[in-house]
Amino acid sequence: MAVSYQDYYKLLGVDRGAKTEDISRAYKKLARKYHPDLNPGDKEAEEKFKQINEAHEVLKDPEKRKLYDQLGPDWQQGQQFSGNNQGFENMHFNFNGHDMGGSDFSDFFETLFGGRGRAGGFGGDAFGGFSQRPRRGGDVEAEYPLTLEEVMQGGKRTVTLDMAGGPRTLEVNVPAGIRDGAKLRLSGQGNPSPNGGQPGDLFLRIRYMPNAHFRVDGDNLNSDLVLAPWEAVLGATVEVPTLDGHVELKIPAGTSSGRKFRLRGKGMGTQAKRGDLLIKIMIDVPSSITDKERELWTELSKISTYRARG
Repeated sequence: MAVSYQDYYKLLGVDRGAKTEDISRAYKKLARKYHPDLNPGDKEAEEKFKQINEAHEVLKDPEKRKLYDQLGPDWQQGQQFSGNNQGFENMHFNFNGHDMGGSDFSDFFETLFGGRGRAGGFGGDAFGGFSQRPRRGGDVEAEYPLTLEEVMQGGKRTVTLDMAGGPRTLEVNVPAGIRDGAKLRLSGQGNPSPNGGQPGDLFLRIRYMPNAHFRVDGDNLNSDLVLAPWEAVLGATVEVPTLDGHVELKIPAGTSSGRKFRLRGKGMGTQAKRGDLLIKIMIDVPSSITDKERELWTELSKISTYRARG
């Protein structure tokens, strides 16, 4: 049976005098191009992939390359070396998770080196990053919006996400006081492996939802409290909201707009170490008044000793 000569240098696109690193570089580039995972169902690409692997298996090894260079097209004259040369009798391929063995070598390769053994061989990461071992599935990240009240309460919650395989409902344990932007890891809930490996993980990134009363500043909360002019002048006891419910805040007489009051331990964070709630006073004046109110405000302006300027 006639056996065609395989020009390994031509297959890899390198000169006969190419350095080992140049051969490896050319092989990796071609392996990525023709790898079956990137060309599903393409028989020509699969055959090309086997050919360049065969060429690389020989040219990367100095002893095999030397024998190939010596015999080359005149391989028929060197058949006495076939299958019995030490170092060449146990080569085989591992391709796409399956042992291809010598039967998938070219006739030229088998005749020159032998290739029907089952020990040794190459595979794994030899394909320039295309490992044939089971690969772990990809991780997935999704936003998980929570109200400030939910954040402070913590505990187990149920979340439904639109995943690759459809909606998925999961139970999540939210630590009380978790920070905005923190990530919760759900092991094994990411994308499945493409070839039987472990699935990836799901990361839920916490996002604080806007709140009608509070603005988050690290572990502290900021809030505005609107007072009527007479409350600021005379003083008052006002009910104010917190994440733990409403509390009473005593406003001293003569409180100016912009003054801040601090409620310690009413901010964000864990129960052991929570921030504060900072309340800023804002004095509001009526946009319209009755005739009687106007009369009283006018009388007050005449008798008051307070001067806002100078």
